[in-house]
Amino acid sequence: MSTFSYRIFAQGGPVLGLLLLLGLVAAVIFIERTLLLHRAQIRSTEFLSGIKNLLQKNRLMEALTLCEETPGPVAKLIKAGLRHAADDEQALRFAVQEAALVELPVLERRINALAAIAQIAPLLGLLGTLLGMVKTFWLFNQGGNYATPVVLAGGMWEALLSATAGLAVAIPAHLARHFLSGRVRALVQDMEWSGSEIMRFLQREYRNGAGPLK
Repeated sequence: MSTFSYRIFAQGGPVLGLLLLLGLVAAVIFIERTLLLHRAQIRSTEFLSGIKNLLQKNRLMEALTLCEETPGPVAKLIKAGLRHAADDEQALRFAVQEAALVELPVLERRINALAAIAQIAPLLGLLGTLLGMVKTFWLFNQGGNYATPVVLAGGMWEALLSATAGLAVAIPAHLARHFLSGRVRALVQDMEWSGSEIMRFLQREYRNGAGPLK
């Protein structure tokens, strides 16, 4: 039994090279986004509890420093709230919402690129398939009665490899987009909960307790 040779991929044509490049781009985007979202994910409940403990001890600057040193959008939302701790409810809410609007595009960046790759890859695979079939029939016409399977195999290989590569790139890219979108949704939920919780704490407990307006 003959062994499989990766040299057949050299017969995939120009579309196959483009699909391999798209696959590499998708892999780089996925790895970069996964690492960023992993660093952005913190234990919001524990972090917010630590902030509340500091505020109850009237240590606002330490709470701000803790937010500075903690990565992720949740810490930045809480920091925005702390910087407006003495403001009225409307100004406090606006500050937290503004911080959320700044952070959300950072989380979603490049995810749409994965969606585009997942949509384009099958179309490129279809284009490569059609080009391979065109090549096959052209060779058949050129060969006339003497066209052999060996001559025609080049176009068939190009058609099959392009179709396979298109799906091989599109399927992982589609799954990667769904995975990253799920991570972003989880972070957004943490941001919404943390923002609401810090506003409630600042308005109802901090100002009436250990805060500057005591």
